[in-house]
Amino acid sequence: MNQWHLFLAFFRVGMLGYGGGPSSIPLVRAEVVTKYRWMTDEEFVEILAIANALPGPIATKLAGYIGYRVGGALGLVNAVLATTAPTVVLMIVLLAALSSFKDTPWVAGMTKAVLPVVAVMLAEMTWQFAKQACAALGIWPAALLLLACFVALQWLGLHPALVVAILLVAAFVGRSKPKAADRDKGGERRASS
Repeated sequence: MNQWHLFLAFFRVGMLGYGGGPSSIPLVRAEVVTKYRWMTDEEFVEILAIANALPGPIATKLAGYIGYRVGGALGLVNAVLATTAPTVVLMIVLLAALSSFKDTPWVAGMTKAVLPVVAVMLAEMTWQFAKQACAALGIWPAALLLLACFVALQWLGLHPALVVAILLVAAFVGRSKPKAADRDKGGERRASS
């Protein structure tokens, strides 16, 4: 049953992920975290951060990893095909049909009408991630990190993958250093023995 659920989950993502990879992220989260509960929100955020740091389409990377995690090698193939096949078929059919109507106002209006929906989906996901960051780090550290990332991306023009990589390295270095309280406890244990 997992293979069928994998196919359905990522088929829905492939069919409804209008606007490219970023717009499909909330759809993947809704399927993987909320509906099927294959992973927690925290796990999804970690996977998303790593996927953003790697090259290639985000929806395909997420589908591949989650498919493999849930259903092994067959799950990987199943999820990736379910994500990409609808897009390929729709591109061929729609581009063939719309090429003759591309200059008509209703086609232009149709593509513009999708943008607000994508914006709301991304805003909702951003709000969820911001709440998780505040819960994990505290309000002020999360706000400072958010501001630093905004400055790095918007004003300094750093590539998002570079920002994610810097944050991953900083988290790894920060996690591998023993905290002062832990060092003090270790010294107290040695002194008492």
